[in-house]
Amino acid sequence: MKQIHLILAMFQAAAGSMAQGTNTWPLLNLEQAQALALKHHPQIAAANYRALAAQEAVTETRAGYFPQANVYADAVGANSEGTRVMAGGLNNPSVYDRGAGGIQINQLITDFGRTANLTASSKYQSQAASQNANTTREQVLLDADTAYFNVLAAHAVLNVAHQTLDTRQVVLDQVTALATNKLRSELDVSFAQVEVQQAQLLVENAQNNADAAMASFSTALGYSELHQYQLVEEAPPENPGTNDVEDLIQLALADRPELLSLRDERDAASRFAKGERDARLPMIEAVGVAGDAPAHDPHLPDDYAAGGFQLDLPIFAGGLYVSRQREAELQAQADEKLLASAENNVIRDVRISWLDYNNAKEQLHTTEQLLQTAEEAYTLAQARYQTGISSIVELSEAQLNLTSAQIADANARYNVFIQQANVAYQIGALH
Repeated sequence: MKQIHLILAMFQAAAGSMAQGTNTWPLLNLEQAQALALKHHPQIAAANYRALAAQEAVTETRAGYFPQANVYADAVGANSEGTRVMAGGLNNPSVYDRGAGGIQINQLITDFGRTANLTASSKYQSQAASQNANTTREQVLLDADTAYFNVLAAHAVLNVAHQTLDTRQVVLDQVTALATNKLRSELDVSFAQVEVQQAQLLVENAQNNADAAMASFSTALGYSELHQYQLVEEAPPENPGTNDVEDLIQLALADRPELLSLRDERDAASRFAKGERDARLPMIEAVGVAGDAPAHDPHLPDDYAAGGFQLDLPIFAGGLYVSRQREAELQAQADEKLLASAENNVIRDVRISWLDYNNAKEQLHTTEQLLQTAEEAYTLAQARYQTGISSIVELSEAQLNLTSAQIADANARYNVFIQQANVAYQIGALH
């Protein structure tokens, strides 16, 4: 990392040109960009709403522990005292004139663990939804970090393009002056003009890429419209201090929110399967009713009250309860296998991200050497051309090599930061 910070310091002056023409744009560092993404991105809000909805499901399931009260009111008119219900049920009660109201309270005494298992299952589902929200949060942060460094890289390339255009314009002016004095041919002037036009194309393409990178960055922050910022050059926070990929894998297996969510879903499915098993057991409730009849037939009392216990024992439902239990158990087994598959994918992703990060650092070292060599070659080619011992072709090739090396070095620098952020994401440490 010390090498990276040294590289940052070397390019700080070059990055300053990014602010040219953007002095009115607000400054934004990486931490502020992450905060904006977490505040504005609609995926964050959606994930949070889903987590809150899952918490309500816990309350719904837990409600079975509490008394259930219902208020009833009846108003009945009969055409005679001898009115009977002739059809519509096995019972055949008398129907009397009355106006009455009352309340019924049901309190679960025991269902032999069904409500407890269903409540536990909903709690695990709520925890899984919370972990899914964390997964969304980390994905949004990774997208914001990647877009942030892509903008810096695009502006670094734009800076190289402007410098290249300025340098080639100087060469064209010099060659034109030499040709005017019959010290160089018009062919040299044509070569120099081609190099300037190619540099102009490079500037136009780099400007377009910089604008596109800023548009992607605005989307990564959660905005629907384009927001322009002047980004501060800085590296992302360092990853946990280890160079051992196996240590990183263990961190990922312990901390990746996707895996934590899948483990909660597996546990939720297991408890739900137990709840479906308990659905075949008896359910015992205490039932109480009370009410008043301010207007009624003389045969009826002024008020009423009753209480008792109710036993509900399923005997036969055509295999419904057994099939529900089996379905839930198979779903729990499927969730167990999905978790194992996800763990394998995480191990693979950590290894690949670790390899990509180390490869990015090696490429940065190589591009630094390439840039140094290209600068030396360009200086030598320029001196040889000015003394008349080489052609404009050699100078043009040296210019092209220098520009390519500068662009490769700029991209390599920011690719290190992007891969570093990706490693942090893969091990669940992107904050």
